[in-house]
Amino acid sequence: MTYARPVQDARPDRPAMSVVAHRGASEDAPEHTLAAYRKAIEDGADALECDVRLTADGHLVCVHDRRVNRTSNGRGSVSALELADLAMLDFGSWKTEGYANEAPDRQHEDPERTAVLTLERLLELVADADRRVELAIETKHPTRWAGQVEERLVELLGRFGHTKPAARADRPPQVRVMSFSARSLHRVRAAAPALPGVYLMQFLTPRHRDGRLPPGVGIAGPGIRILRAHPDYVAKAHRAGHRVHVWTVNDEADVALCRELGVDAIITNRPKQVRMQLGLG
Repeated sequence: MTYARPVQDARPDRPAMSVVAHRGASEDAPEHTLAAYRKAIEDGADALECDVRLTADGHLVCVHDRRVNRTSNGRGSVSALELADLAMLDFGSWKTEGYANEAPDRQHEDPERTAVLTLERLLELVADADRRVELAIETKHPTRWAGQVEERLVELLGRFGHTKPAARADRPPQVRVMSFSARSLHRVRAAAPALPGVYLMQFLTPRHRDGRLPPGVGIAGPGIRILRAHPDYVAKAHRAGHRVHVWTVNDEADVALCRELGVDAIITNRPKQVRMQLGLG
């Protein structure tokens, strides 16, 4: 595979690249499970990434898809199910070879690998970590709950003290919110201005090719395909005053490309291996 010639980031004082565990250490453990996030912390990830959806009874849970069919032994939309319904499902055995959606043996399963994970529990895990671990939370849209997702998210983050301004100017807030929806990021910024926003992009539209982002957003979140096709985008975003967090970077060639371009954070399913490649441990 060949890429366009990269434009290197010439900033001499740029900090070390941050490694973000995508849905936890999801190559090694079932995505969005407590086990996957514990493994990511053990592997040295600088930050954890999660997707959040709102249940029918108002709980934020870490589930990527609109429906639970792919990652559990159940069926249906997250937004139409209550937390008690999700708690009855097995969210981990699909990762085990030979799993065919049969009913799990709940006497022998590890609940940290199979139970649905609430955002509240993940926030507790981060709070209890023996070192600073950041959290990147993606709001999923469209959803039947619209602005209620952001309202509940800001309320929950406030309970953990994450909506306050950063205590130190040289250290960014511990939590940031990501979305493909500029409207979602606007809602969060209006309710909690101190929370950084990441504008996720699957394609590079003409309005953003020069590095501009939606008003009030300071971090660009391009997919790795954008960098392969437009390696000069990172330098443009930096010139516009924005940081760049790239997803989902698993291949060694893509990690090398991100390092050469000077991206600020790599979001990956393989935090341990990426850190080793980058010489971070």
